[in-house]
Amino acid sequence: MYKILLADDEGIVIESLRFIVDKEFPGLCEILEAKTGRRVIELAEQERPDIALMDIRMPGINGIDAMREIRLTNPNIVFVIISAYDKFDYAKQALNLGVIDYVNKPFDRSRIVQVVKKAMNEVDRLREQRSRELEVREKLESIIPIVENGLIQDLLSHEHFKENIDEYKKLLKMDEEYGLMLAIVGGEREPGGYMRGAVPAGVKTQENYEKVLLIISDNFKCITGLVMGNKIPVLIPCARDSITPDEYSRIVESANRAQEELTEALDIDFRIGIGPVKPLEQMADSYSEALSILVKTRQTVAESIDLPEGCEYDTDYPLTTEKDLFDAITQGDVARSVKEANNFFDWMEKNSGGEMSDICLKVLEFVLWGERLAYSNGGHVYHFLSRSGYLPEINSMNSYDELRLWFLSHIEKAVNMINTANAAQNEDVAEKAKKYIDQHYREDISLDDLSAMYGISPFYFSKVFKTQTGVTFTDYITGVRVGKARQLLEGTSKSMKEICSEVGYSDPNYFSRIFKKNTGVTPTEYKEGKR
Repeated sequence: MYKILLADDEGIVIESLRFIVDKEFPGLCEILEAKTGRRVIELAEQERPDIALMDIRMPGINGIDAMREIRLTNPNIVFVIISAYDKFDYAKQALNLGVIDYVNKPFDRSRIVQVVKKAMNEVDRLREQRSRELEVREKLESIIPIVENGLIQDLLSHEHFKENIDEYKKLLKMDEEYGLMLAIVGGEREPGGYMRGAVPAGVKTQENYEKVLLIISDNFKCITGLVMGNKIPVLIPCARDSITPDEYSRIVESANRAQEELTEALDIDFRIGIGPVKPLEQMADSYSEALSILVKTRQTVAESIDLPEGCEYDTDYPLTTEKDLFDAITQGDVARSVKEANNFFDWMEKNSGGEMSDICLKVLEFVLWGERLAYSNGGHVYHFLSRSGYLPEINSMNSYDELRLWFLSHIEKAVNMINTANAAQNEDVAEKAKKYIDQHYREDISLDDLSAMYGISPFYFSKVFKTQTGVTFTDYITGVRVGKARQLLEGTSKSMKEICSEVGYSDPNYFSRIFKKNTGVTPTEYKEGKR
């Protein structure tokens, strides 16, 4: 079956063409008709014909411009020009648009039959080519996961051969020499951040592996291994031996988004550890650090880059408690900050040997560091003499209880400073960003550009925006654009390309995918009332 679009401003020409096609190709063709360039474009978008027999000179949008517009959304359509306007420059433009033949008016039946057969043969060729491409792609996609998992397993085994890795890279068309590993772990999260229920989580993850793989590939340019217990190893290739703060922020943002989507899709908890960038042959070390940071922290998305480097501690030093304390301060969590400060003070008191001097120094160190976090967060003015009473106060204390109370009160004060600054700054930034997006959604708005407007990092901006609005930056701007597109589809007769451009998208195909993902139907189906 072939869909044939007949486009001419003369009704008698369309009737003649329809008569010839119906007579010579009975039951093979579905005929569509258009008398203006605009109607041609609309029909092409709605019906996606296989063949178009078109006049160059039509009211409004001429045939050449209409073909150029149609080619954007239907690259495989076969054009035949039928026109009395025999000009070389028009014919040349038509050939550049992939027109397979040019028929001058007046035409006879044999010539029309000849070009329609030629067009049908071209449609058949394109269909067969597409079928072969899909077959090859299907075979390739069934092999690629095996190749990707083979590379992951070799890299994590510590027993790989360089020639094997090179062969895997060649098959995957991978040029990068560096990378970092993600450890995605599923289970039931306990209050301390640890995951239990590994076996049922692993089974459920394995059963939904295709869904899991789709979520991971939507958020990262990566190579994903198979489920190992309740863990999924993911390799993110890197071109250099280090990445910029902005690149790292985008990885963290993607990890947060992937974690949320995985947890929602499978209805089990997920945590993601991010390992450091290393040469490919050291990916096992990167993966080990990604797992290690999940054990040492409670964060949903934990970054190994935060681990202390270049320093060794006594075997019983409560490094995890120290890190949890400053994580809680940074996050503005008063209750957890006081709890971890208490835990650390307990350890100091137990190991002080009856001397207060070392505890006094550590208490002062932690309070000053907590206040440094508060001041660096903005919103407060630092005064050089504001801490002049700290040393006399500490030195005058005669009991652990008195020192503990001073320690906890100043830690709480630092956290409250951060919360005060965040409350004002975050609300201001999020509201300003929403207003800017609402007014400039037609423009190319990036996370980097918008965060730079407010003088904060993309990662922090993304976190603030999500906290204050309940949605991610990307989801918000997509929601605004799709909402505007729905209004235009319901209230105007503009073409899909015009609407696509008006709501900030340059690629109609991408716009159509985003629209369908958010509404469940394509823009064309939405316009037809299939909502």
